[in-house]
Amino acid sequence: MTKDGVQGVVEEADQAPSKKGLKKQQKEAEKAAKKAEKQAKLSADQQSTDDDDFAKDRYGVPPMVQSQQKLDRGLVRVHELTPEKAGQLIWVRARIHTSRAKGKQCFLVLRQQQFNVQALVAVGERASKQMVKFAANINKESIVDVEAVVKKVEQTIESCSQQDVELHIERIFVVSQAEPRLPLQLEDCVRPEGEGDEDGRATVNKDTRLDNRVIDLRTTTSQAIFRLQSGVCQLFRDTLTNKGFVEIQTPKIISAASEGGANVFTVSYFKTSAYLAQSPQLYKQMCICADFDKVFCVGPVFRAEDSNTHRHLTEFVGLDIELAFNYHYHEVIESITDTMVQIFKGLRDKFQTEIQTVGKQYPSEPFKFLEPTLRLEYSEGVAMLREAGVEMGDEEDLSTPNEKLLGRLVKEKYDTDFYVLDKYPLAVRPFYTMPDPNDKKYSNSYDMFMRGEEILSGAQRIHDAQLLTERAMHHNIDLEKIKSYIDSFRYGAPPHGGGGIGLERVCMLYLGLHNVRQTSMFPRDPKRLTPERPSIAIGHRCRTWGNYILISNTPDRGDMSGTTLKCHCD
Repeated sequence: MTKDGVQGVVEEADQAPSKKGLKKQQKEAEKAAKKAEKQAKLSADQQSTDDDDFAKDRYGVPPMVQSQQKLDRGLVRVHELTPEKAGQLIWVRARIHTSRAKGKQCFLVLRQQQFNVQALVAVGERASKQMVKFAANINKESIVDVEAVVKKVEQTIESCSQQDVELHIERIFVVSQAEPRLPLQLEDCVRPEGEGDEDGRATVNKDTRLDNRVIDLRTTTSQAIFRLQSGVCQLFRDTLTNKGFVEIQTPKIISAASEGGANVFTVSYFKTSAYLAQSPQLYKQMCICADFDKVFCVGPVFRAEDSNTHRHLTEFVGLDIELAFNYHYHEVIESITDTMVQIFKGLRDKFQTEIQTVGKQYPSEPFKFLEPTLRLEYSEGVAMLREAGVEMGDEEDLSTPNEKLLGRLVKEKYDTDFYVLDKYPLAVRPFYTMPDPNDKKYSNSYDMFMRGEEILSGAQRIHDAQLLTERAMHHNIDLEKIKSYIDSFRYGAPPHGGGGIGLERVCMLYLGLHNVRQTSMFPRDPKRLTPERPSIAIGHRCRTWGNYILISNTPDRGDMSGTTLKCHCD
């Protein structure tokens, strides 16, 4: 035999499987055969089950809604499910809030915004055991369409908003399936404060909520908060429109800091720099000079304050008012306070459901106010604080603790949560504030408070170009940058005043909540630019991007200066 022949025999011997290998292959073949047999049996059983399932057309996952057809099917809102609808066969679209299988039946809680109702799927003439099993296995937060009969219940269902009825489901279809694992549980999000600590049940902290804001906003409490907030805006607009005000829109990119301070965001504006508006103040005044007489606006306000407190945001919604007056700036105060009172009345009368829903999780005393609104002078407030043991100067601004203390003192003495503090020291007010004609240390300015916290800052504005120039120079403001603003007063300007209200603070304090982030849908603060917390400190200089200053860890398309870039350093 040749050398090559010997080599071939050796290679064939090496490639031939060993006894152990043959045994392993045999086991794998047997395993595969059993698996195939089992699969075939399951398929046969499934086919048999499907053949036996008389309700198979009454449940399931239909094709994705892509506007394929227009169904002539009305959907009833959950809050409309009352005993008057008992016996009616209706369709409802809602989310699966909870599900609990029990024998041949499954209890569901269907949630729609801040309302929910109990539903039952039970084996019977209209539902098979397969249908019950299907309903029990639908993931929480999935959206479903159900056809059901409305039934009165003998015993009140305390855990649902619709306490006197339940739904007996005859059809159920999944419109949108949620993933099986949720980042947080809604039951934990709505647990009353302290309850979880007492019985060991889970609660959800603020950052987890904000990191998963879309889920958190589905809770009954969040739904109630932001529907009430919408009501504040609507009442604000309606009240002022009825008073003859005109709604205006003002620019948010401006050439100079509107408040004259350092707490301003600078942005790249082509070959120069601009600022995000700290207030619509200058443009409101220019509209008064343009004979609009009474104006208001609703829009974003930006403050570059590195304040990580319960009440500060770097972007919030401003409700701003400006109006000309005849003889005294107290006409302005009276107009604003009446507007606030109308808002409080509207919330009290039209939003009791929302107020009660929030109160279940965050109990608080009902908000109290007076008609007419209480007005105190700054010196009176200082005197009350001194009587309570606080040491402060006549021209010293109120600190946050002193604001809260004064609020408690006012509540004890006057039984109101809303009041005005008038005649602030001139030194602590913006450059456009009119000085007090009788005492140059003070000014024709005021703040308004709810539950001891400021919600509005306002004043009579300087409407004389010469005095305005002097005050701007006193605050070291570049006159060239506000030239158009000052010039608007050179051609005749009526005496006027106004104020700016923080929407989120109003909602927080009216409901007695503890953090303004609860009333900001997607809050912005020094540590949060997106629903997730930024992992890079503001001002970080990236080694990869060179001289681009990062303000977030959110990647944007492009790499131009001034854009938000993702850091690759770490």
